[in-house]
Amino acid sequence: MSLLETLRSGLEAILGHRLRSALTVLGILIGIAAVILTVGLGEGATSSVNSSIASLGTNLLIVTPGSSSSNGVQGGFGSDTTLTYANAKDLASRIDCPDVDAVAPTSITSANVTAGTKNWTTLVVGTTASWPNVRSRTLAVGTFFSATQVKNQDNVAVLGATTAEKLGLGSNALGETIDIDNVPLTVIGVLAPQGSLGGTNEDDMVLLPITLAQSQILGSDSVQIIFLKADSQGTLGAAYTEATDELLSLHQISTPSKADFTITSQSSIEATATSVDSALTLLLAGIAAISLLVGGIGVMNIMLVSVTERRREIGLRKALGATPSAIRRQFLVEASVLGLAGGVLGSGFGALVATVLPHFVSTTIAIEWWAVAGSIGVALAIGLSFGVYPATRAARLTPMEALRSE
Repeated sequence: MSLLETLRSGLEAILGHRLRSALTVLGILIGIAAVILTVGLGEGATSSVNSSIASLGTNLLIVTPGSSSSNGVQGGFGSDTTLTYANAKDLASRIDCPDVDAVAPTSITSANVTAGTKNWTTLVVGTTASWPNVRSRTLAVGTFFSATQVKNQDNVAVLGATTAEKLGLGSNALGETIDIDNVPLTVIGVLAPQGSLGGTNEDDMVLLPITLAQSQILGSDSVQIIFLKADSQGTLGAAYTEATDELLSLHQISTPSKADFTITSQSSIEATATSVDSALTLLLAGIAAISLLVGGIGVMNIMLVSVTERRREIGLRKALGATPSAIRRQFLVEASVLGLAGGVLGSGFGALVATVLPHFVSTTIAIEWWAVAGSIGVALAIGLSFGVYPATRAARLTPMEALRSE
């Protein structure tokens, strides 16, 4: 029997039991769709996180203080107060740190902000005029405060888009007065929307001169984060070394391993985020693959039933001269068709859900061509693998044994 004839015969056998075949294909379909969607969700999450991190710029360094210690109890990383505004000024020196282009220290607290009859609790960020340049942010309206305004401790503020909306100011916020801890501030700008990064809404904040924030709101000259922008990505390593040496010197620390600060590069943050996303994607894909195993068992089960039902057909074909290899090929073709159909339909269903789902939930699903092609290949392989035993069992039947069965 030719391959074409074998294929035709296999299709006829499958179509002869439409409901049974459809349920078998459904098992493969669900497994393939689940794998495609879980991999797509992982790829989408990785892409989204990397995009958010990349939006900060490719030559960014982040300096945070070490952990505090009180009565033998260690606080978490960043809980110490070892970094100051004066440290940031020293890091901005082109003499000591020639490869550092700009520095933006930030003193952060949470406070209730009022505007007229409305109020909103948000992050209050004290920083310098270089913050928009270092953080790659732009303004939707107005201007950012200047170095002179920072020096003079002017009562001015820049709002995030979400904060402006919650306070009922929107794009008409310029010139309005807001109040933080009885400190009146004039709004001079509203940031362009940025979105979320690491679970933090980058549009929900109030920025004001760091000198004003430290003297009238925070009551401390410590800073929680110092953002450093290197001249270029190529000088990032040099800027890292210069900043480390400068802070060690300022803090009078001779042993680098005992540093009371941490400097993190953007590439390390991206690598960590990617590693976590990849691990979660692998875990979810592994769980989804279990349904593929169940689908494969379904294929084996249906093929064993088919062998049992068609024993007389097998015996008759063997009596007419069909070889064991022809019988084996017949059943392998049927199992392969079931697997392939499940793979194609599952890939199509997965792609459809990946297109529709983002319209209803705030998530990104990235469907890669290799994931689709690989899924179809896996489905075909499952059909073949789980069809081997039933096909071999059919091929080993003797004509006499097969014809004798009822």
